This record gives sequence, C-alpha cells and structure tokens, in this order.
Amino acid sequence: MTDGGQTSSQVHEPQDGGDPTPSPAEVRAARFNAANMLRSLLPLVVICLLIVAWTTWRQSGDERVQTVDPSSTIQLAAARADYPVLAPTDLPDDYLVTSARTDAGKAEDGDTVTLEIGYLTPSEEFAGFVVSDDPGAGPVVDVVADAEEQGDVEIDGQTWQQVTTGRGETAFVREVDGVTVAVTGSASDEELRAVAAAVEPYSE
Repeated sequence: MTDGGQTSSQVHEPQDGGDPTPSPAEVRAARFNAANMLRSLLPLVVICLLIVAWTTWRQSGDERVQTVDPSSTIQLAAARADYPVLAPTDLPDDYLVTSARTDAGKAEDGDTVTLEIGYLTPSEEFAGFVVSDDPGAGPVVDVVADAEEQGDVEIDGQTWQQVTTGRGETAFVREVDGVTVAVTGSASDEELRAVAAAVEPYSE
C-alpha cells in the first residue's frame, strides 16, 4: 500500500544536494545546438564563397576571349593570291586576334582571294581588317555599300579614305591596283587608325 497517495517512483538526487549530473547523451545534445552548428558551417561557407569568387574572376578576364594565331591563315592567303597580301603586323599585345579566315583554301590560279582578321581592341571593341582583289566579296561589300565618304586622311604615311558604313561605323579604306584594303568596326577611330597604321605587305 501507499502512504498519502505517494507512488513508489522517486527522483534520485545527489547525496550532497547539488544539481543532477547530466548524462553523456545530454552533453552531446547541448554541444550540437544551433549556434555551434553555425560556427561549424562557417568555414565551409567561406571556402565555397572564395571558390565562387575566384572562378568568376577567372572567367571575367581575358580567358573568356578565344584568341587565334592568324599566321597560317595569312600565309595561305599570300601563297594563293595573285597580289601582294597586306596584313596588320606588330600591333600591341592588347589587340587580341579573335578570328582569321580566308577563301584561299579553295582558290585556283587566277581566282580572287580575300583575307579577314578580327581584333578585340584594348577598349574591348571590335576592329576588323579585310583585304581582297574581289570588289564583290562579301566583307568588302559590307564596308563600302551605302558608305558615306568623309574625306581622305593620312595614316602612317599612307592615304586612306575615311567613310561611315551603312552600320554607322567608321571605316578606313584604300585601293591599290584593284586590291581593296579596309579597317572598320565598333572600335574608336583611334584604335582603327592603329590597326590601319600596322598594315604592311606580308613577308615570311
């Protein structure tokens, strides 16, 4: 029987009257509270953020620009053309060649040859160079069709005709013995002039 409604279940207190000693499970649970979890995750979050920032920085630099070596394309055009091929040479390193193409690969004796080279300028604008003995070549027509003449200018001792293309871009054009040479693009006049000033006869 029970006395005074008391049950036989009792809480065992330490004999010295102190607080109950927590069990190992309770100790582990106390350690893994929200604050401790955040502190544990913080280094991992910082590392992830650093990796993302480094990757973004790498992709925002020149590595996102696909550059090419135009030398073999120029050499092919010069070997097949019936005229002395011209091309920009010794441009500063911050003029990046992004494209180079020619139709000389399928040209036979007497066929016309067109050479195009594209640049990303220091201001990250486009400058395009074209030389061709075909007045009807697409790259030539793109420059001269519907162009408005702005007058002659002298660039590095050579006389070029400055025009505004149908796209509203500046172009510098000159013709020599039936060969059209043109520099145009979204780049500034100064950067286009730099490309035009670098144009010289190709030599191996």
